[in-house]
Amino acid sequence: MKFGIFYEHQLPRPWVSGDEQRLIQDALDQIELADKLGIDYAWEVEHHFLEEYAHSSAPEVFLAAASQRTKQIRLGHGIVLMPPAYNHPARVAERIATLDLVSNGRVEFGSGESSSALELGGFGVPYEQKRDMWREALEQTLNMMVLEPYPGFSGKYFSMPPRNVVPKPVQRPHPPVWVACSSRETIKLAARLGIGALTFAFVVPIGHSVNPNVAMIAGFSVHQDADEARRRGLDGFNFFSYALGHHYIFGKHKPGRTSIWQAFEDAGKPGGEAVGTRGMGTPQMLRDHLTGFGEAGVDQVAFIQQGGRNRHEHICEALELFAREVMPEFKDAEEKRKKRKAAELAPFIDKAMARKKQMPAMRDEDIPTVAALGAVTTPQPDAAGDGKPQSLGAAIASRFGKSS
Repeated sequence: MKFGIFYEHQLPRPWVSGDEQRLIQDALDQIELADKLGIDYAWEVEHHFLEEYAHSSAPEVFLAAASQRTKQIRLGHGIVLMPPAYNHPARVAERIATLDLVSNGRVEFGSGESSSALELGGFGVPYEQKRDMWREALEQTLNMMVLEPYPGFSGKYFSMPPRNVVPKPVQRPHPPVWVACSSRETIKLAARLGIGALTFAFVVPIGHSVNPNVAMIAGFSVHQDADEARRRGLDGFNFFSYALGHHYIFGKHKPGRTSIWQAFEDAGKPGGEAVGTRGMGTPQMLRDHLTGFGEAGVDQVAFIQQGGRNRHEHICEALELFAREVMPEFKDAEEKRKKRKAAELAPFIDKAMARKKQMPAMRDEDIPTVAALGAVTTPQPDAAGDGKPQSLGAAIASRFGKSS
């Protein structure tokens, strides 16, 4: 089993000057520590307008910063919002590839469709179309990372002419692809498309490779004293759950005014045993919990360690204790497990890739020539000073002996 850390960048009210800066800098420190400890993944969400729950609207910037403070840890978008109103597919392809270059090939490309009213309404994404938008945009983004040039596309939700989308990623044909799964149906869809889910058969991959893995997200707080572990982590995880429910299920939100933390406190900070809190306790308790995940076939567990008002120093202490007393036995068995799984799945993956209908490469004679805009627009005074207008393109071209 592999392990990751997962960030929403939660920031409960009330806020004071410098809070967001401290939050981001603490998270970068935590990822740098996780890299030194041998933790495998750092995941970063993309959300917009979800106050207190997720101040993470530019994950590509944060992950780029993390890439320069780390050496080994995989840098995961968990996830990029794919409906084109959020992110044009070409811009996603460019950003993923650039992050892969600056990190020396450490990117995991998580994708998703979005589900909150604040985000969907803010960007004008119709709820009933977001799944189809995700699928169309994701497939074309992956084609853009592979094909040279990209042949262009005329779809239902976006269109663009042939262009060579650069740069290309380090990982070929493209970084591993994941999808956010919040239901069994989405997990099944991911399995059918060969992205970020495990099953015994893939129908037709959406990308140019298959990622037959599943990652589970879980609460996290470890201390030699179980009660202390829960004191340090339970409020943070419960706020994570409450704020998620506020933005996605039951809340009514007035932008810039609603205090989710106050509502959480007014609700009595609900506690009790929940699925996500079973990762809070002693090293042995966490070891038993993770063993159950492993026996169920989970490939990776990503920990929500930054939630609510959880303290930076407690997060770092828990990561160090986990790396010292829990992680080693899972790491020791990982290589053998990964090889066995790859061998078992290889024939199914080969058959799935054989079924994929590839977008054909363009013939040279079919690639259109695009004239520079300056060759036909923007009249300028003649460089010779005779007052005759000429195009900007002609003025530049004349300096190099080119006709315009």
